[in-house]
Amino acid sequence: MRFVRPRRPETVTLWVTLYFLLFCNMAFWSRLISIQAPDSAGGWLYIGAAFVFIALVFNLVLTLLAVRFIFKPVVTVLLLITPFVVYFMNQYGVFINDDMIRNTFQTDPREVFDLLSFKLLLYVLLLGVLPLWLLWRTPVRYRPWLRELGSKLVVILLSFAILAGIAYGFYKDFASTFRNNRELAYLLTPMNYIKASSKYLKGNARLQPVVIQKIGEDAYREVGQGARKMVTVLVVGETARAANFGLDGYERDTTPELAKVKDLVNFSQFTSCGTDTAVSVPCMFSGLERKNYDADAARRHEGLLDVVQRAGVPVWWRDNQSGCKGACDRVPNETMIATRFAQETPGLCESGECHDDILLAGLKEYIDELKGDGLIVLHMMGSHGPAYYKRYPKAFEIYTPVCNTNQLDKCESQAIVNVYDNTIRYTDHVLAKLIALLQKEEGRADTAMWYLSDHGESLGEHGLYLHGTPYMLAPSGQTHVPSVLWTSAGYRQQLGLEQQCLQEVAGKPASQDNLFHSMLGLLQVKTKVYNPALDLFAACRRPG
Repeated sequence: MRFVRPRRPETVTLWVTLYFLLFCNMAFWSRLISIQAPDSAGGWLYIGAAFVFIALVFNLVLTLLAVRFIFKPVVTVLLLITPFVVYFMNQYGVFINDDMIRNTFQTDPREVFDLLSFKLLLYVLLLGVLPLWLLWRTPVRYRPWLRELGSKLVVILLSFAILAGIAYGFYKDFASTFRNNRELAYLLTPMNYIKASSKYLKGNARLQPVVIQKIGEDAYREVGQGARKMVTVLVVGETARAANFGLDGYERDTTPELAKVKDLVNFSQFTSCGTDTAVSVPCMFSGLERKNYDADAARRHEGLLDVVQRAGVPVWWRDNQSGCKGACDRVPNETMIATRFAQETPGLCESGECHDDILLAGLKEYIDELKGDGLIVLHMMGSHGPAYYKRYPKAFEIYTPVCNTNQLDKCESQAIVNVYDNTIRYTDHVLAKLIALLQKEEGRADTAMWYLSDHGESLGEHGLYLHGTPYMLAPSGQTHVPSVLWTSAGYRQQLGLEQQCLQEVAGKPASQDNLFHSMLGLLQVKTKVYNPALDLFAACRRPG
């Protein structure tokens, strides 16, 4: 067969370059063409110039790597990774940056299983296995080292000459396009995941070993003598977006149970710190504002739960998700699938995951056993996709037909919306059930519940699915999230909170930046790191 004949390095590097540009960058070219909207010869000339320019850059890098015993192993690694990247970009419209890489490394086996599909296997076979087979079936015929060096020098000089010519004619156009459309850099494969992985791994390397910096070492509480036990439950939701939340004005009543709860406060303009769990959860608990948030810095110092625990409030984190991303590392915590409740509660857990009702199992007993105040954090599975149909019991399949697969491209748009809305209906039920549980504690404790989702979700709008889009590019569906607060009359009385004021505050813009300081205020923790300006409830407390 002709392709098994020995080939010169420059021929093989050109083949690999064309493979990447033509077969692995459909999302990039589609985005570039939609931005430029070429409707004339000049427009298509720009697209052609961009293709040649990028091809020359790719080929230059591969030419430098085209050394015996180095070239094929390096290209092999790229061919093993690229099909997965291309699949998720094409399938869900994701962008590849360091946050997405962090999310990938922190994904648990349950989430990985939900992302597997026959279509992914086809991508791996056609964009990975087949090119790999061709690569290793093709011998590379290297020249003697001096002649090989001369050949590479010719390729490099010729490439630079052409690059200079293209840059001379198109520099202003290229600079304007890529400066004003930074998402293009997140789509150019394999440069996107190479750069993102490098940034992520460099950050991790700097943190080994991690020395945790303490914050709020002066934390203490001011609680009146003989005060009743106060129990605060913070619920961290997953992938719920305000656009589909009934209380936030959605056309469907996806929150009928919460709508009936007396004294419920709905934050209608609440935004997230990030667009994925790996950013939002550590960010909201870190005390760092979104504009200052840095994942490396957050890992290096304590967060909200450390300060609360130091002040003397028992903390308990219950997780029905993929972990707390460092937020609960130094406080008591448990993963629900590993508890006795997973075995003792029929129908709630199967195939290694549980419905969110599991978070309420044993909760009443824990509250009753508390000797004093306490903070309980419940981390929900919520509306995590793409296997939305797994997130709720069959009884909550209110809207039909639904998308019963993790391959969203096989479903009608309305079926995706329907199955997602069912997850919100189930979240509504779990939250209302939790409030009812807390209301029954009225004789023994004053209680409160604050729910906020970690980030939102895209359901196909603008060709985007799931979440994780870089924040500056993310649609509001991924950043505008639901948040509700319920407090018992006794809880408000102890803190001097005025219900009408809470309702007024809830109508103003708020974000996960407020969580750290608002929780310290609710728990009556005094410390220098507390900022009353970021406490949503500070203005609603009566003096004295």
